[in-house]
Amino acid sequence: MNTSALHHLFDTQDFKQRSKILLDLVSKHLDQTLNEPTKNTLSWNKPENELHFWKEFLKNGNENDFFEEILKRTTHTHNPKYVGHQVGVTAPVTLLSGMLSNLLNNGMAVYEMGMSPNAIERIVTDKLCDTIGYDSLSGGFLTSGGTLANLTALLTARKAKVSHDVWNEGHTKPLGIMVCEEAHYCVDRAAKIMGLGEKGIIKVPADENFGIDVSQLEQYYEESVSQGIQVFAIVGSAPSTATGAHDNLEAVQRFAEKHNLWFHVDGAHGGAAIFSNKYKHLLKGAEKSDSMVIDGHKMMLMPTITTALLYKNRTHANHTFSLDADYLLNETEDDEWYNSGRRTFECTKTMMCMHWFLLLKLYGEEIFDTYVTRQYDLAKDFAEMLLNESDFEVATYPMSNILCFRYVNAVLSLEETNELNAKIRQVILEEGEFYMVQTKLRGVHYLRTTLMNPFTTMEHLRLLIGKIRSVSEQLLPSVKQ
Repeated sequence: MNTSALHHLFDTQDFKQRSKILLDLVSKHLDQTLNEPTKNTLSWNKPENELHFWKEFLKNGNENDFFEEILKRTTHTHNPKYVGHQVGVTAPVTLLSGMLSNLLNNGMAVYEMGMSPNAIERIVTDKLCDTIGYDSLSGGFLTSGGTLANLTALLTARKAKVSHDVWNEGHTKPLGIMVCEEAHYCVDRAAKIMGLGEKGIIKVPADENFGIDVSQLEQYYEESVSQGIQVFAIVGSAPSTATGAHDNLEAVQRFAEKHNLWFHVDGAHGGAAIFSNKYKHLLKGAEKSDSMVIDGHKMMLMPTITTALLYKNRTHANHTFSLDADYLLNETEDDEWYNSGRRTFECTKTMMCMHWFLLLKLYGEEIFDTYVTRQYDLAKDFAEMLLNESDFEVATYPMSNILCFRYVNAVLSLEETNELNAKIRQVILEEGEFYMVQTKLRGVHYLRTTLMNPFTTMEHLRLLIGKIRSVSEQLLPSVKQ
C-alpha cells in the first residue's frame, strides 16, 4: 500500500505555509472590515447560484483560492454595518484557541481524553455560577449551543420534579412546561422532542413590552392542572429573541417556588449581562433559578458554538442521564465533574472551554462588562434617535441590544406598510452594504437590528436610517397602487 498521500496530508511544512497564507488573509480581512467605511457586509448571491459556484469550484477551482473565496462569499460580522442576527463578533484570539482545539481533538467524555479541558471547564463554569449568584453547591458544564442546553435543562427538570421514572419507563400522564409566547422557538422544540406535545407547551401571553405577563401565570397554571397536566417547569427568557425583552425573573421565581416548579432561565443571549455592572439588574431573580443557560457565542465574543448550562445544585447535572430516579439523589456521592460524558447529551464535544478561559486570562471579566454595557447603551441611543423621527416607529423600548422598528408613511395601510418594510429589508440585503433582519410582532412587520458589533457607532446607524429612507422612496410607487 502506498502511504505517500498520508505523509503529504500531515506534512508540517505544507501546513505552515497554508497557515501563514490564511493568517495573512484574516489579518487583512479584519483590517478592511473594521476600518474601511465603504466595505460591504456581504455580497448577496441567490442560493442556486451559490450552489453552482461551489460545485464548479470543487471540480475546477484553484485550491489556493479557497480561503480567499470563503472570505469573499460570507457575511462579515466584524463589519460595523453588520446589525443582523444574534451571532457574536469573535475576539480574534479565539481563532487560535479554536485552531488548537481542532488539532488536539480531545473529546472530553472521559478524563483521560480531556484532562486539561475538563479541569478548565470546571473553572469556567464555577466562575459563571459565582457571578450569577449561586452558592458553593452549584456547578455546570459547557455544551454545543443554547438549543441543546435548554433541552438538557428541561430533561433535568423533568427528572427532578416528576416522581415517575419517565427516562426509563416513558410517560404515564400528560406533562407540561410554562413559557412566554415570545420565548425562543427552541423551548417549543425541546418540549416536543420530550414528547410533551402541543398541550404540554403552556404559552403564557406576553405583556405590552413583550415579556411574560406575570398577572396571567396563575390562570394558565390552573387551567392546565384542571386538564390533568402536571406542570413541572417554567422558563424565564433573558431576553426573548424577537424583541430582546427580559421576563420579570423575580416574579417568575416566586411563582415557581409557590407551585414547586423547576425554574429555568434561558439567558442564551442576555445571560452575559451578569458581568455588566449597569445591566445585571435585568437578571435579578436568576440567582434563585434552578438552572440557567448562557451562550458564549452571542454576547461573550466567542465563536459558534459554545454554551454554558449552570445548575444551582450541581448534583442534578450528574443525574440527568443516569438510570436512577432523581428523587433518590445521594448528596454524598462522588462528583465526577472530570468525566464530561456523564452529564452532557453529547458523548463527544470540542474543547470549547479554551475560548472562555483564554478571554478571562488575557482580558479579565471586565471585557464582558465593557462589551455588554456598550452594546446595550447603543441600542437605547438608537431607539432615542428613532423616536425623534416622524417616519419611524419602535416596537418597544429596548432592554438589551435588540431593537425592532419600522418605516411608516401616513398614506399607507397596515398591509401596505408591512409589505414596504419587507421589501426595504430585501433590497438592503441584496445591496449588501448593511445586514439586518426582520420579524413580525402581533401582525406588524418590523425591521430588526441586533447590535453585536463593538465598532458600530451612531454614525453607522444614521447611515442605515438614510439608506432605509432612500430605498423606501424607490419602493413607494410599487406598494401604493
